[in-house]
Amino acid sequence: MQRASKNLITNLKKQKQDKSLLFLDNVKIIRDSLAKGVIQPKYILTSLDEVDIDTKGAEIFKADQKSLEQLSDTKTPQKVLCIAYYPQHVVSVPKTNFLVLDNLQDPGNVGTLIRTAKACGFEYVFLVDCVRLNNPKLVRSSVGAVFDNLVFEMSKTDFVLFAKQNDLKLICCDMNGENIFSFKVKGVVGVVVGNEGQGVSEEMAKLCYKTVKIPMVKGIESLNAGVSGSIVMYEINKNMFL
Repeated sequence: MQRASKNLITNLKKQKQDKSLLFLDNVKIIRDSLAKGVIQPKYILTSLDEVDIDTKGAEIFKADQKSLEQLSDTKTPQKVLCIAYYPQHVVSVPKTNFLVLDNLQDPGNVGTLIRTAKACGFEYVFLVDCVRLNNPKLVRSSVGAVFDNLVFEMSKTDFVLFAKQNDLKLICCDMNGENIFSFKVKGVVGVVVGNEGQGVSEEMAKLCYKTVKIPMVKGIESLNAGVSGSIVMYEINKNMFL
C-alpha cells in the first residue's frame, strides 16, 4: 500500500469542490455499493494497515486521519474513504410507483425520501433541479438506498417534456389538497414533493391530475418534506404490507 502524496490530497480536495466524484466515508455503504457494482471506485484512502473490502481494482493509499477529515464531510470520519464515479442511469419510463422531488435542496430530506421510496416499492426517483446526487450527506441519509433505486437527475424543463411525452400520472402534495387517507390510486402513479420552503412549483403542479394533503390538527401548517412525502408514499402503497 503506497502512501498518499500531498499532491494527491490537494487534487482530491479540488475534485471534491467540483462535485465530480463521490466521497464515501461509511464502511458499510462503501462495501455494499462496491458489491452491487453501482459505482466505479477510483481511490481508497485509509489510515488502517489493511482494508477488509473488495476494492474492485481501485488504487489504495495510506493516509493520515487529518487528511481523511479534510476530505470527509463528517467531524469524526471512519478510517476508510472511497472516492468513486457514480454512472448516471439512462432515464426510463417508470414501471412501478415513483417519486418526483421538485427543487429540494436539503440533502437529508432527499436521502430520507429516497430511502423511504425504496421501502415503499417506489423504485424510480426523479431529482428535478435538486441537490446533487453525489452529495455525501444525501448518500449517508439514504443509508445507501440511493444505489438501490433508479435515480435520475433532470432539469425542470427536461422533466416536464418527459412527463408530457410519456403521459405520466402524477399527484401533488399540498395543504390545499384532498385527504390522502381517503384517496384511492389505480395503476402506476408518481408522487411530487416540493421545495422545503416554496412547495411544488407551478410548472410541476400543472402536470398533476390530483392534489393530496395529510390532515393535521390546527396550529400546524405543514410537515417536514421528508416526513410528509414518506407518509404519502406509504399510504399509497400500504396494501403491499397488508
